[in-house]
Amino acid sequence: MTALPDLPRGADPARASSSRTARRRLPLGPTELVAAALLSLLVVMAVAPGLLAPADPLAVSPTDAFAGPSLTHPFGTDESGRGVWTRVVHGAGASLTIGLVATMIGTGLGVVLGVLAGLGGRGFVGRATDAGVSRVLEVLFALPGLLLALVVIAFTGPGAVPATIAVGLATAPGYARIVRSQVAAVRRSPMVEAATVLGRRPGLVLVRHVLPNALAPVVVLATLGLGQAVVWASSLSYLGLGSPPPAPEWGAMLSAGRTYLAVAWWMTVFPGLAVVVTAASATVLGRGLARRGRGGRR
Repeated sequence: MTALPDLPRGADPARASSSRTARRRLPLGPTELVAAALLSLLVVMAVAPGLLAPADPLAVSPTDAFAGPSLTHPFGTDESGRGVWTRVVHGAGASLTIGLVATMIGTGLGVVLGVLAGLGGRGFVGRATDAGVSRVLEVLFALPGLLLALVVIAFTGPGAVPATIAVGLATAPGYARIVRSQVAAVRRSPMVEAATVLGRRPGLVLVRHVLPNALAPVVVLATLGLGQAVVWASSLSYLGLGSPPPAPEWGAMLSAGRTYLAVAWWMTVFPGLAVVVTAASATVLGRGLARRGRGGRR
């Protein structure tokens, strides 16, 4: 018989067991909680930037140009005397909106393509649909995501809206591939096979059994994809293909600050940190949710 580990003197075994159970039932760990808190702060910055930075992000003050970080301007000022802190806070709305809308476009298109490809040849849709969608996904996967976004912008032209659409279309193939594998796995499950044998209509089986189980991971995937979308949108703005200056958008601020990197490093560092914190927080939170989802299914 395996010996039980010794408890500290005076410890209650029942209380220790309940404490371990409570820790296992926590929805998020410490790291994920920090990531969630940072994302919550970013949401506040996006929804109500005036609470944290009441100044006008577009107001210029030439006499304050290139001022370093101080109590008056925590993140310093840019070449026009605008506060970098104010512009970073107000830029959260533009950057997160582009990332969120692009993620919605990517997940929506990816779900449609993935479901069509995953249902091919089993009484739901024809094999020709599966083959056609699969070929489209292969063509899209042949191009790196950011390069695909650049191809889209080459046809639509630069701007915030085209950049959002381009990032959404570029992320769709990744979602579609995962959804396709999920749908194919659920479609071959005993639950779906039993419903088919009992004579249930394909549409009813799809709505009641396939979609609810196959699309469960999409929320987690979208959380992971949000950080990627923000990075890609900022990259397009950095290249001059997204939000035009002097808009307070993180990628555009990075592009403007690179010219003065030797004399005003804060113009580039702080917008870059905002992008990194957003992407890292979304990734950590998404992976934590995915890990706990797998644990819950076991």
